[in-house]
Amino acid sequence: MTQIQEKSLPHTLANSDLIAKAKTGSGKTAAFGISLLTKLNVKRFRIQGLILCPTRELADQVAKELRRLARFTHNIKILTLCGGVPFGPQAHSLFHGAHIIVGTPGRVLKHLNEENLKVDDVDTLVLDEADRMLDMGFNEDIMKIVDQVPKMRQTLLFSATYPSEITQLSSDIMLDPITVSVDSGHDEQTIKQHFYETTPSSKTASLGAIISNFKAQSVAIFCNTKIMCDDLADDLYDLGFDCLVLHSDLEQRDRNETLIMFSNKSYPILIATDVAARGLDIKDIDLVINYDLSNDPEVHVHRIGRTARAGAQGVAVTLVNEDERERFEDLADYLDSNLQLENITDVVDDINYKLQSDWTTLFINGGKKKKVRAGDILGALTRSVGLQKDDVGKIDILEHCSYVAVKNEVADKSVKGLEDGKIKGRFFRVFKK
Repeated sequence: MTQIQEKSLPHTLANSDLIAKAKTGSGKTAAFGISLLTKLNVKRFRIQGLILCPTRELADQVAKELRRLARFTHNIKILTLCGGVPFGPQAHSLFHGAHIIVGTPGRVLKHLNEENLKVDDVDTLVLDEADRMLDMGFNEDIMKIVDQVPKMRQTLLFSATYPSEITQLSSDIMLDPITVSVDSGHDEQTIKQHFYETTPSSKTASLGAIISNFKAQSVAIFCNTKIMCDDLADDLYDLGFDCLVLHSDLEQRDRNETLIMFSNKSYPILIATDVAARGLDIKDIDLVINYDLSNDPEVHVHRIGRTARAGAQGVAVTLVNEDERERFEDLADYLDSNLQLENITDVVDDINYKLQSDWTTLFINGGKKKKVRAGDILGALTRSVGLQKDDVGKIDILEHCSYVAVKNEVADKSVKGLEDGKIKGRFFRVFKK
């Protein structure tokens, strides 16, 4: 168990209200998910658990982890209710019932107002990353939702930070909560931080040297604006780097696809705004670069927490311009650390190091709705196409489509083999992304 699981589970299993402070990537989902699933009455086909998350990405991540934890029992139905996707199909799914709802406050409240969602039987309410929800202005929506949930319930509040607003929220919605805390900082043994003094004109040119110096294979770069993300992506592409962009202008389908292709290692670089600073649970990101110094020290902590997930080690590099010096000093005060600015010219550029992916993502126009499973795709690739298991990487099955990572050298063979053959007795359209 992780520290937050070890400290939380005795209380969550005892049905106590709980306030838990822990950094992202610390195993919070299992800390509340195990107790929620343990007391779930599967035969009682009513919504018994309601989990509120700040972003669509986090809600999808939580739901995915809960489904993994729920495999010990058959027929547990978990639905996600988030904006950015059609409202009608969600209402249709709710009509057929569920055990657990994971969603964002705005969309959950809309379904409550439309009377699609009944929460009369909810006995566990979870606020995941509550501080982020308050930052995003969801306080009013949360209180409206809480007013409709039975008062006799267990309430679990998880937060990476503990501002005064959390204290007020907990006093309004919780009964004698127990508080547990795990250090929300990132120590030097887990994440090695470097701060380099740069100029706006030298920032982009220095990225190649930083990546090669740390021999990074998976890189997340954070910018403060969507425009900067797009501009930086164009510049890096001109420099010969393959990269993806993630920000709020993307449609949900494109956001899902972007995260899948980055997590399955088809692309080595993801450039993102802070929409991805939370809810981005991807293993093996070994380098985080803050292209822009965050305006908020708390956001900086969440950004660098994308590396060193689940106890792994990582490196975080922050570029600091002259006009960002005051924010840099504020960050040092917040971290209570004597941060040192290093000279960017000391970074050694290994010109022989090449950052490139060994994987290609294939798109298949069949998913859960057509009963496609990961085993079906793996079987078709190994038995019919003739690939070795090591040639096949991560497989993601969505509602209407699927994605599979294969080694670059067998990508064309895989596309032809899958299109000429069948998956689960059916023909599907397949192409490289």
